[in-house]
Amino acid sequence: MKHSRLVKHLFGVLAVVLAAIVILGFVLHAVYTVAYPKKYTEYVEKYAEEYHVDQNLVYAVIRCESGFNPNAVSNVGAKGLMQLMEDTFDWAQSRMPDAPDVTYDQVFDPEVNIQHGVYVLHLLLEEFQSEPTAIAAYHAGWGSVKEWLESPEHSPTELNIESIPFDDTKTYVKRVLKTKFIYEKIYKE
Repeated sequence: MKHSRLVKHLFGVLAVVLAAIVILGFVLHAVYTVAYPKKYTEYVEKYAEEYHVDQNLVYAVIRCESGFNPNAVSNVGAKGLMQLMEDTFDWAQSRMPDAPDVTYDQVFDPEVNIQHGVYVLHLLLEEFQSEPTAIAAYHAGWGSVKEWLESPEHSPTELNIESIPFDDTKTYVKRVLKTKFIYEKIYKE
């Protein structure tokens, strides 16, 4: 008799613990989706697909660059969701097939900014064939990364995160990759 009560009690405790774990999982997922939102999905999905760039990478860059603030301006003058400088915007615009008739003055428009930012990522991924290297180039510039790749000091065989000579770029690459990983885990599709 005592044994069966003990077993029932243990099953009851186990059921409560399992329910608490499930509830905690839902709460954590909700917290993460607030901290790592998917905003501007119509533009991110459209241009990520058009230019063959991983959506999670785009969301990670936007989150790290502007925190999804379309009016963000950096201390060096980069603007919008994906923090584009005017020369970078113009570089993308000049290479875009069927480039839209827009100017840098429209960079605060989410669609214009995302289209150009995703295209820049596309160009860098094609050029460098490495996501970390492309992210480093997005942050430090194409020219800086080309120099690093040509330097045996920074790139004996290929650029890796530890060999990036700019600490802020090294930190940025790690942050974007970690953020992309979190997006992949939260929004499993």
